[in-house]
Parts: sequence; C-alpha cells; structure tokens
Amino acid sequence: MGTGELAKARVFTPEQGSVRTMANGGQSRDILRAALATGEPVSIHESTQPVGAKPNPPHTIQHSEFILVREGTLLFEHDGVSEEAKPGSVIYVAYGTMHTVRNVGNTPAKYVVIAIGGDQKN
Repeated sequence: MGTGELAKARVFTPEQGSVRTMANGGQSRDILRAALATGEPVSIHESTQPVGAKPNPPHTIQHSEFILVREGTLLFEHDGVSEEAKPGSVIYVAYGTMHTVRNVGNTPAKYVVIAIGGDQKN
C-alpha cells in the first residue's frame, strides 16, 4: 500500500494492501492511503459484499467518495432515496451524506471506493 505524498506517477496494485474481514463476512483490501500533491488525503479500497450480507449501518462521512461497482448489484440508500447500481455504475457519496450500500443481487458485489479529502487519516 502506498503512503505519503503522491508527487510522482506510479502504479498501485491490490496485492500491496492488507485485507480486512468485516463483521458481515465481506472483505476489504486497502490499495492506497496517501495525500495528493495538492494536499487532500485520498484512500482507495476494494470491497466484496457477499449475497445476503447485512450492510454497514447507515453512517455519515466527512469526506467525499466515489464507489465504482465492478460486479453484482448494490442498493445505495441516502437522503431518503434508494438507487440501484449495477456493474459499471459510479455512486457519488457527497460530504456529510448519511448512507449505506447493500448487495441486493444474487452474486457477490465487488466495488472500489475512492475517498477524497475530509476526515481521512493517512
């Protein structure tokens, strides 16, 4: 996993990061945690949410996130709205949004989270 300032271009691979197993049986692999040359912290992780897994409880973030759905179908619940996201979809979670995502498909959901700015620690 890369750390520190991102002043030079380079490749980061998922194999470099550590894997965490979540309480719901899902897995998350850290790929990058660093600061952009402009100063904003950024982190990227890849997650897999099993079929029927209980999602994380709704929570508020103090940064911005993009969630890129690679496989499966996620239900993005936010601001009293539920939106379905299939492979190729990009979910944007705005700063301060109370939200959760859950797998509503019949296969594991795999997605990449790119978090920028705010309350992240590098």
